[in-house]
Amino acid sequence: MLFAAETDNAIARDKAQTLIDFLPWLQAFQGKILVVKFGGNAMIDEALQAAFAKDMAYLQLVGIKPVVVHGGGPQITARLAELGIASEFRGGLRVTSSEAIGVVRDVLRNQISAQLAQLITEAGGNPMILSGEDERLFVGEKTLLTENGIEIDLGHVGEVKTVNPGAVHRALEAGQIPVISTVAPDQSGQLLNVNADLAAAALAIELGAEKLIVLTDVAGLYSEWPNRDSRVSEITVSELEALLPSLESGMIPKMQACLQAVRGGVPKAQVIDGRIPHSVLLEIFTPEGVGTLVLPD
Repeated sequence: MLFAAETDNAIARDKAQTLIDFLPWLQAFQGKILVVKFGGNAMIDEALQAAFAKDMAYLQLVGIKPVVVHGGGPQITARLAELGIASEFRGGLRVTSSEAIGVVRDVLRNQISAQLAQLITEAGGNPMILSGEDERLFVGEKTLLTENGIEIDLGHVGEVKTVNPGAVHRALEAGQIPVISTVAPDQSGQLLNVNADLAAAALAIELGAEKLIVLTDVAGLYSEWPNRDSRVSEITVSELEALLPSLESGMIPKMQACLQAVRGGVPKAQVIDGRIPHSVLLEIFTPEGVGTLVLPD
């Protein structure tokens, strides 16, 4: 039989052990940059949003330097519908008209970034809202899709070709958490809608990040989806490259981002299940981690 004092002592010992167990992970990431791609259910579920914001504030307060990159597909679709603008997708890419690109920019920065920054502030962090437009943080190149030998113009759609990270470095030096929305001007200044997963990878490379973490809506990478027993806990870049063509379409850009980041010099990249509250902390501060880890060969 345990008496109250003994029970309290046992709880205290467990809590102390948990804090001690964090120590090697704190030492490994102390002062390092961690790029986190925020997306999936974590973006639309209020409880998960708040948990993610607390994770970012926690990382900052213990001396790690988180950088958040996000897209916003569901929110953009909803806003376009409110305005009577139809959403069309070709090859998994949003066809983005001149009318729609302004909506994309507004939703990403003034809705999603603003809400997340407020939650981070409430959690005790110090966010800084940035966009790919700011100081040409991202410079993009227009994407043309080819289907059945026919070239299709997707409008204001592109991919990041150049990263100018000065504004991000200054924010980090000032003790801030950059919250970055993914639009990018091209060389002429025309604004493009770019994939947030791949933008996060390009930024992680340019920042010399210690790790890229990509939030998903599944438990990780499955080599034989939908076989739940085929989840991969670790994979090398060459193994991932061979597996990539067989993946489910929604997972491809996320795994491409991990592949691109590690190929570009980021020591490791990971997709994690953003449906789990505090999944970022679980990944960083527990030996088991969550999701699928991508490592160099």
